[in-house]
Parts: sequence; C-alpha cells; structure tokens
Amino acid sequence: MAQVTVNIDGKAYRMACETGQEDHLVDLAARFDSYIGNLRGQFGEIGDLRLTVMAGIMIMDELHDLQTLVDANAAELNDLRARAGDADSARAAHDDEVAAVLENLAGRLSTLSRKVSGADK
Repeated sequence: MAQVTVNIDGKAYRMACETGQEDHLVDLAARFDSYIGNLRGQFGEIGDLRLTVMAGIMIMDELHDLQTLVDANAAELNDLRARAGDADSARAAHDDEVAAVLENLAGRLSTLSRKVSGADK
C-alpha cells in the first residue's frame, strides 16, 4: 500500500492508497481543497469543521445532480434499445412478408411459364 501527503486548507495529511493510485488521490485532495478555499473566500473564518461539512454537502449536491443525469441517460438508453428491438422485429416481419409475396409470385410465374410452354407445343 502506498502513502502520499495531501494538503487541504493549508494542512498536510498523510494518507494511504493502493499502489498506482497516488496521483489520483492527490488530484482528489486538490479538488476538495479548492472547495474549501472557495467556501473560505465566501464565508471567511467560520471554522474548519463547518467548512468541511459545507464542502461535503456541496460535493454531495453535485454527485446527486450527476446521478440524476446518469439515471436519465440510462433510461433514455433503455428506451432506445427497446425501440431498436421493436424496429428489428418490425423489419424481420416485413422481410417475412416480402419473402412470402416473392414465393407466391415465383409460384405464379412458374405456373404461367408451364402454361405458356404447354401452349407453345
């Protein structure tokens, strides 16, 4: 297990993570630090715990919005898949109808050909 030091609100925190995830953890901490910095800029010194809670709530709000978007996209994808399946079924039914008409036509042409051949003899 790897360890990295991240800085949030001017404080260093030593954290463990899976090997290979160090840069990702540093990036996440930097993003969280930007939330804290923005809130501190807006509200001033209101306490570290309050800033952390507010940043957490903001992140959860963004996560909620993203989850709503993902759910809407998943629903749209399922609808498109269902419509594609319906279109495939309709196309297969149409293909069957065309095949039946062509088979009937081939039979009629064969009959007509035999009649014409018999009339020529």
